[in-house]
Amino acid sequence: MSDRTKPRKPKPSSSSPPLSPTIALTLKMARRSLLKPTLATAFLSLLFLYALFHTLLTPSPSPSPSSASAAIDLSPSPPSAPKIYLYDLPSKFTYGVVRSYLRARGSPVPANDADIRYPGHQHSAEWWLLSDLARPPTARSPNSPLQLTLDPDEADLFYVPFFSSLSLVVNPIRPGGTDIAGGGGGSTAYSDEGMQEELVEWLEGQEYWRRSRGRDHVIMCQDPNALYRVIDRVRNAVLLVSDFGRLRADQASLIKDVILPYSHRINSYKGDVGVEGRHSLLFFMGNRYRKEGGKVRDTLFQILEDEKDVVIKHGTQSRESRRMATQGMHSSKFCLHPAGDTPSACRLFDAIVSLCIPVIVSDYIELPFEDVINYKKIAIFVDTISAVKPGYLVSKIRKVSNERILQYQQELKMVKRYFEYEDPNGTVNEIWRQVSSKVPLIKLMINREKRLVQRGRDDPDCSCICSKQNGTISIRK
Repeated sequence: MSDRTKPRKPKPSSSSPPLSPTIALTLKMARRSLLKPTLATAFLSLLFLYALFHTLLTPSPSPSPSSASAAIDLSPSPPSAPKIYLYDLPSKFTYGVVRSYLRARGSPVPANDADIRYPGHQHSAEWWLLSDLARPPTARSPNSPLQLTLDPDEADLFYVPFFSSLSLVVNPIRPGGTDIAGGGGGSTAYSDEGMQEELVEWLEGQEYWRRSRGRDHVIMCQDPNALYRVIDRVRNAVLLVSDFGRLRADQASLIKDVILPYSHRINSYKGDVGVEGRHSLLFFMGNRYRKEGGKVRDTLFQILEDEKDVVIKHGTQSRESRRMATQGMHSSKFCLHPAGDTPSACRLFDAIVSLCIPVIVSDYIELPFEDVINYKKIAIFVDTISAVKPGYLVSKIRKVSNERILQYQQELKMVKRYFEYEDPNGTVNEIWRQVSSKVPLIKLMINREKRLVQRGRDDPDCSCICSKQNGTISIRK
């Protein structure tokens, strides 16, 4: 066939859109692929990967606010705070106790409850907790771990605001302030034991106490002897205590109850950390002679009273003693905390708010808020056997460098608010947080009792963990 008879390829129309360089290059390479398939395949693979990575790495536009709010949130909702109901106890269990205390000492007695102030006392936690719950719900701290409810049917917890510690030290008195040594005289004396009995009778008449046998009730007994006459009748409740020194393992435990700090009796230190101005090495001021575990105090007095840079004084509670203790703690690097009649005392918390490093000689002490405070960072612990060896205690703390002292003080400053009852985010909130953490166990125990065969009053339970009484073992490393 001649060249003329061969059909000619049609020319592209001028109206056809021009090919993009990329497509033209691709077609050109496709024609060459008939001769070099390996090279074409490699190139096309690279081109595909480039397009893929370009797409993945290019940020997508941010969603509009409306589309973001429409997105599904799969995170669990935070649980609401447990609700607590404040019992409206007869006034004789609260403000009436303060009136009796004032009357016993010949002090003016306010007629109106609003004018009453709690006496300066290391057990004033009972006043602070009632004051917090007695506020209108809208006036309480929004950060409180417990919601106040006015409806007992929706409450998880019930607070019993008896001033049990103050009641203990009022007894016995005669109206008008005359102390009674042996009764008589025809006057009606204030009786702490009688108040305890009346309180329990009142509680046992309440529907909400009976339905849980008191397990969801919260009762203050901070003084080691508070409620001693009726403690077995209220032992199911959440007890707010300072330690377990005079409580049996079947009455109180770390699992069920809450350890409280004493109210500090001296003024907080307002200065900054530092060793300048703290000229004494070690300071202690308190009663030299105590009972039980506190007998170690007399031995420590004998060992330490002649040591250089150590101030150790016998003193009792008074305004002048508090002034001297404030000055001594604020000007000392370390403050001694030996056991008293029970393992703990307010002196420890005086030291903390003074930024005076506590030296704790108390083998069975329990401490508040240990889930958030590591006391090894703010205090030095010395077992009793070692502490009474001549020269041991002073030698140990003399080895602590100034740099380490500053570290202790920094940690003390960070945790000081946990021991300030007047701080809106301080002790009261921490106590309520501890109480709120007991709610799941309370519900467990209430439901568990509904299915168990009734046990005897003295049958062992499985809900106790404490220190000395039920043999928790301390392992020293």
